[in-house]
Amino acid sequence: MGEDGPAGLGRASQDALDAAQIIMAPPRHLDLLGPSKAQLIPWPVPYADGIAQLLGLRGQRVVVLASGDPFWFGAGSVLARHLSADEWSAHPGVSIFSLVAARLAWPLEKTNCVGLHAAPLSRLRPYLADNSRIIVLLRDGAAVEQLAEYLCDTGFGASMLDIFECAGGPREIHTQFRADSVPDQAFTAPVCAAITCTGDAALPRANGLADSYFDSDGTMTKAPVRALTLSALAPRPSEHLWDIGGGSGSIAIEWLLAHPTTQASCIEPRGDRAANISANAAKLGVDRLNLVVGMAPDALTGLPDPDAVFIGGGLSQSLLDILYERLAPGTRVVANAVTLETEVLLANAHAARGGSLMRFDIATAAPLGSKRGWRASFPIVQWSVTL
Repeated sequence: MGEDGPAGLGRASQDALDAAQIIMAPPRHLDLLGPSKAQLIPWPVPYADGIAQLLGLRGQRVVVLASGDPFWFGAGSVLARHLSADEWSAHPGVSIFSLVAARLAWPLEKTNCVGLHAAPLSRLRPYLADNSRIIVLLRDGAAVEQLAEYLCDTGFGASMLDIFECAGGPREIHTQFRADSVPDQAFTAPVCAAITCTGDAALPRANGLADSYFDSDGTMTKAPVRALTLSALAPRPSEHLWDIGGGSGSIAIEWLLAHPTTQASCIEPRGDRAANISANAAKLGVDRLNLVVGMAPDALTGLPDPDAVFIGGGLSQSLLDILYERLAPGTRVVANAVTLETEVLLANAHAARGGSLMRFDIATAAPLGSKRGWRASFPIVQWSVTL
């Protein structure tokens, strides 16, 4: 279905509408339908409330209307999860991303496409970079001003916004302005924003973000050691990390920044540090982080099996023994130690199970009287192994 009505439906889609006994759709879509013999049922808000209602209509000819392509940031995959393969078919239309890219002559394969109609604006953070192009689906008209404020707050206030209301229909409106100069007007849903980014505050793509990106009480894996640790963890698409002893959450957050399909569970026993982790994840656009407030190993109960485990705090022989029992062959384990006691644990683990044992001695330049000298940090011993 088009953003503004059924005009331009393919033959198969029109045939499905004509044969329907029941049509479920948001009220704005139902209002745009022509005469129909079908029973019209408005889809409720929130969207999830309509799923049980839809499943209760099994055995009848039901059409669900959605805008554009329902399998690109749409409802298609959500509904398909509840239905068997022989219960449904889809007739996608032109997506809003394709429509807007065509209006602006943007090559879609070089444009980031993000659905934020049911997600926080902070998910944009990894995509923000000078000269990048982003097409964003927004929740409602009020979200336009919120998007502009977010761009200003993150150092991209000079970015150009092209706002499309009701794209693809007779009520389409296109408005262009800078994020730091929002016009005094209301915007109407469905609404989409195309962003031409201007700013120098992009997140670096290398491992080991500067410590200043993370709020912390001082307990965190510092940038140089974090870079070495993430290199040892070696995140890959769709993999799941356990970060035991989260601190500031920096390891789990950078794991999530490595690829949009990675997942991470961060286990942290202290509530104040857990609050920092949650704030850091939101600020850096990885709100999909699963934060578990508790102590390992008890807090590991019920978590999906990981592909990699990082032990940054709470290292003990009993924890290692439980992990050896629980983890599947092929799981990567990386543990960092600072104290002599935990160094011994890792030395013994390396002797028993192999892998790599390394020691990092890092020093930074600091004032020494009228000159400068090296200020050494505590050495880090790191054990990494594939079970």
